[in-house]
Amino acid sequence: MASDPSTALVVTDLLGIFVFAVSGALVAVRKSLDVFGVQVLAVTTGLGGGFIRDVLIGAAPPAALQDWRYLLVPVAAGLLVSVYHPAMVRAERMINIVDAAGLSLFVVAGALKATEHGLGPLPATLMGLVTGVGGGIVRDLLAGLVPVVLRGGLYATPAAAGAAVTAFGHELGVSTVVAATVGGLVCGVWRLLALWRNWQAPMPHGLGPA
Repeated sequence: MASDPSTALVVTDLLGIFVFAVSGALVAVRKSLDVFGVQVLAVTTGLGGGFIRDVLIGAAPPAALQDWRYLLVPVAAGLLVSVYHPAMVRAERMINIVDAAGLSLFVVAGALKATEHGLGPLPATLMGLVTGVGGGIVRDLLAGLVPVVLRGGLYATPAAAGAAVTAFGHELGVSTVVAATVGGLVCGVWRLLALWRNWQAPMPHGLGPA
């Protein structure tokens, strides 16, 4: 399995969908939404980034509409959070950690799928970034929040770095598993360090954090 790029892509995609769907469901619980609301945020967060990616690279119909697993996984994640959220919700820290894990998986999956469709490393990096941030943007907008990618702290930069490592590693002939693992670690570790150390992206001149 590890040597098959298509299999590795599907596994990474499904793991990313599950983890991002959990993050969406946790936000829904924090916003006191009902079970339907939890499912809506879980499904849109889990599938949003991949859906946008597939449309942009011409992979039609998107994977979420072809493979039943792509729909089952976020629904299962939403149900899991609905039942076990008292033991899962640990305020902002839990959501941020789950979100960082989903971001890492999605930027890798996005970059890999773009390379499989013949894109070069630079556009594949962009598609990895879009895949990583797309679902979170949809989640936050539906929850009435400013998207995390636009708030203080580093989010898009680690995502772009992880996607670039994956895409350029693939271009240089590095094995899919190695490129994906290193790219995911770059993104995830950088994002978690930014949260832990409160690293901030540069502000426009004369402005500071609100």
